[in-house]
Amino acid sequence: MDRRNTLPAALEPGSSRSSVSDSSEYQVSTDNYKKYPHVDIDHASKGHDERENNSMTPVLEKGTQNDLHGVDINDPNRPKLTLRRRLHHFTWAWYTLPMSTGGLSLLVAAQIKQFPGLLDIGLAIYIINIMIFSAVTITMTMRFLLHRGDFVRSITHPREGFFVPTAFLSVATLITSTDRYAIPEENGNLIWAVQATFWVYVMATIALAIGQYSYVFAAHSFKLQTMMPTWILPIFPIMLSGTIASVITEKIPDIAALPIIVAGLTCQGLGLSVAIMMYAHMIGRLMEAGLPNREHRPGLFMCVGPPAFTALALIGMARGLPDNLDPDSDGVLVDVGTVRTLALMAAIFLWALSLWWFGIAIVAVISSPPKYFHLGWWAMIFPNTGFILATISIARELHQEGVAWVTTGMSIVLFLMFGFVLFHHVRAVIVQDIMYPGRDEDVEDH
Repeated sequence: MDRRNTLPAALEPGSSRSSVSDSSEYQVSTDNYKKYPHVDIDHASKGHDERENNSMTPVLEKGTQNDLHGVDINDPNRPKLTLRRRLHHFTWAWYTLPMSTGGLSLLVAAQIKQFPGLLDIGLAIYIINIMIFSAVTITMTMRFLLHRGDFVRSITHPREGFFVPTAFLSVATLITSTDRYAIPEENGNLIWAVQATFWVYVMATIALAIGQYSYVFAAHSFKLQTMMPTWILPIFPIMLSGTIASVITEKIPDIAALPIIVAGLTCQGLGLSVAIMMYAHMIGRLMEAGLPNREHRPGLFMCVGPPAFTALALIGMARGLPDNLDPDSDGVLVDVGTVRTLALMAAIFLWALSLWWFGIAIVAVISSPPKYFHLGWWAMIFPNTGFILATISIARELHQEGVAWVTTGMSIVLFLMFGFVLFHHVRAVIVQDIMYPGRDEDVEDH
């Protein structure tokens, strides 16, 4: 049995939400708790990150002259930080917010059951997502300018570094949403611009997939029992090249569509293949060490994404093939209808794998829900968006009215979950439950 799952919430590593101060775990520690005096706090987690902490209590120990030391990071009376010092803990995981918001705008555009004004709602979400992405990027830049050395430390950190790909995933949702909401079919110049963006994205993400995994293999040593779904993230952006291809080929000329479809299929295959290998490690970790700490169980939903987005991409790329496909230029046309049928069969096959992972994740979260907000909660949105989009594509191909209504219900539930996570995200920022030493992705706690 995983010992971490039996610990009181106040003692669990990764616990980071002070709103449970009235729970039983806190009564003993807060009855006679003295308020902390004002202390100077700067880079408080740096020394903590670099030392082995043998205590299970989440307390920041003294590391440097300006560290906040001897403080229970879950105590509601802990000292407050200035904005400048909080920016030190503004991690790459913040890109999960625009990533999820962008997925939501795509989900609106893909709905089978439409009503007047629905696409206007999607357009509004798309515009809001551009502002969110810009705000996150500006804030990340401020962090790196104010705290020199943070950039290198962040991309090489054994935990935060795995969230760097979420920035690329956010870009992927912006590309596909732009094609859906901002590119008219008759505007040839903008269509060519989208194609150029696709090829730049492919080159950047293949470099990310090779470069980041190469660095991880050389610089870090992880044990199987520490395996988390975030290990899949470096391959995720290149995998979404197939999803981008499936969207943009609907508007581009046939002569340009085929190379993009081939590239998209290649990238999608690479992403799914690496994800399958990671699944083997994930299942081995679950067998050996049990479910992750309850604070990180929402991350299990990341495993839903690869087969779901692959199913979505296969159907979309098959539909993007020209009807008079003659790859050998010998006058013999390929039966595109057969290709589309095979793509649908493969998509249903992969959809079932996503459904299985979805069931595993939801049972794990419900059986022991997290008590403290983490940016990893957004894993309950983006991968499940891909799962619903794949379901919509399958329903559209099968012309199943009942399944179409089911996807509408799934979308409504996802919208409600998005609001739930967003509320707790905003609250966590206000009460300093995140962007605080020891409470973000810039510390190792699992």
